[in-house]
Amino acid sequence: MKSTFNRGVYFLFKKNLLLTNSVSSGGFMLMGDLILQEIEFQSKILPKRYDWARAGRMFVVGTLMGPMHHYYYIYLDKFLPKANLKTVAQKILTDQLLASPSTILCFFYGMGYLEKKTFEQSNLEIKEKFKYVYTVDCLFWPPVQFVNFYFLPTHYRVFYINVATMIYNVFLSFMKHLEHYK
Repeated sequence: MKSTFNRGVYFLFKKNLLLTNSVSSGGFMLMGDLILQEIEFQSKILPKRYDWARAGRMFVVGTLMGPMHHYYYIYLDKFLPKANLKTVAQKILTDQLLASPSTILCFFYGMGYLEKKTFEQSNLEIKEKFKYVYTVDCLFWPPVQFVNFYFLPTHYRVFYINVATMIYNVFLSFMKHLEHYK
């Protein structure tokens, strides 16, 4: 007889993996933003504790990016199936050259759309912030991805990344909402 824990793992990471990856992506993006909002409130940058519309936009964009991450890791493991150091290095390089820029662009365009910005306004924001976000991305993600690609099976990759993303999303939310600091 399966334990409740085993049934839960099966339900989340086998039977409903796409849903788990999508909702956890949104949930951890939401949590990263709420952490930053709390810091901003405590620092007297925000006049009220939480901007729920802002947090909701972060959740929606994160949730919509979940399927992209879900399928990306499945296909990456099909094309580069080994977990040796050479393959892990190839996966990290692929991640930094393809997935990271795509994710950053999806984030800014998605948030811009939900904020009712024009495409041109989103382009200007990306032009202003991309190099800083991508630089931090290149410092933060390779060690995180080493653990992911070397030690974890495919079906745990997105959830692991979503947990790490919560930390990274504090920075990403900071970059997105820089106008609060001017």
